[in-house]
Amino acid sequence: MLTGMTLTRNERLDRLPVTAKHKRLLLGSGIGWALDAMDVGLVSFIMAALAVHWGITPTQSSWLASIGFVGMAVGATFGGLLADKFGRRNIFALTLLVYGLATGASALATGLGVLIALRFVVGLGLGAELPVASTLVSEFAPVRVRGRMVVILEAFWAVGWIMAAVIGTFIVGASDSGWRWALAIGMVPAIYALYVRRNLPESVRYLEATGQHQKAEAVVSSFEQGVTRFSDLPKSSVDDRSKSIFSPNLRRRTIALWTVWFCVNLSYYGAFIWIPSLLVADGFSLVRSFSFTLIMTLAQLPGYAVAAWLIEVWGRRPTLAAFLVGSAVAAGLYGASGSAVAIVAAGCLLSFFNLGAWGALYAIGPELYPTHLRGAGTGAAAGFGRLASIAAPLLVPLVLHSAGAGWLFALFATSFTVAALAALALPEQKGKGLR
Repeated sequence: MLTGMTLTRNERLDRLPVTAKHKRLLLGSGIGWALDAMDVGLVSFIMAALAVHWGITPTQSSWLASIGFVGMAVGATFGGLLADKFGRRNIFALTLLVYGLATGASALATGLGVLIALRFVVGLGLGAELPVASTLVSEFAPVRVRGRMVVILEAFWAVGWIMAAVIGTFIVGASDSGWRWALAIGMVPAIYALYVRRNLPESVRYLEATGQHQKAEAVVSSFEQGVTRFSDLPKSSVDDRSKSIFSPNLRRRTIALWTVWFCVNLSYYGAFIWIPSLLVADGFSLVRSFSFTLIMTLAQLPGYAVAAWLIEVWGRRPTLAAFLVGSAVAAGLYGASGSAVAIVAAGCLLSFFNLGAWGALYAIGPELYPTHLRGAGTGAAAGFGRLASIAAPLLVPLVLHSAGAGWLFALFATSFTVAALAALALPEQKGKGLR
């Protein structure tokens, strides 16, 4: 076995092929990601169900959705900082535990106020988990396939959202107390946190940064075990001397990344959190509305698959920009749709392009910053984006009342277009190594 004695541990990781350990890391992180998506997705179905069973108003529904994103904004911002200080794996497991327990407790809520308070706590865990998981996978992925591996990680979001749609269709819509059973299922992440803490490796870059060199060497050696063929070393992607994500050489990419995150969050959560409720408001039954949403959600998987392929062929920036332009077109088509067939078709296109864009965005973020700023950089961008996800559910009823669904989705299309322009200001990181 080659040990690469003249190479740093990070360079040894960069030149590896994809091993069984990489696949286990991706699967283990991806399951956590899917459980996160399931929890977020369930809210859209619970909102529609509570409007029927509890008679909550659109304004109350919007607060139920938005409060979770308030928690996610806080969680995303501080989760990255905590991951830089206490380790990616430790914070990943903690976030799963927090939102799993809080989701389970939500099933016992006796009123809207209690449910809203618990959704804030759920959001803290959800918001912190996503940037931490993507950072962990990015720091282990071989450079030749790093973008593709992160897009595959993000594709687990579609798996989780499909799980939410299935639960919504067959459990939430089945009885007056179906939403409680759905939230009880949401306790699964708390159990899964134990697996994460015991079985996923800690980031080598974090271990080195905190002086744990023996542990770092053991992790790298375990990934090298049995490998006999290595790739050429890539060039460094960033200057690791930067002291802040707003240092002169990082400022432009930070502003562009924050803009993309904000605009994508505004459009995605404004649309997908409200689609089941909008369908019910259009006269479709609860079960039929949930079924339509499930069909739209299935289109997320091919969107991720195409993005995962293109991101290593076209590169990060053009893939992200192309999927954002596609999202803008799909949002415009959805707003102009009248029949059930047109609504479902446009919704499928929106799912395809929007979730492909999410995959590319998560792949780009960790590559923009050096190790000592990576968690903070990705977490801050996600946290800023969550401001839009807080505003989006509150904005939807206002725009619907004053201008209608057509103008609402025109707003989403405009937001996607701004995001596409901002994506073009990001540096291309294809084939460059992490530092």
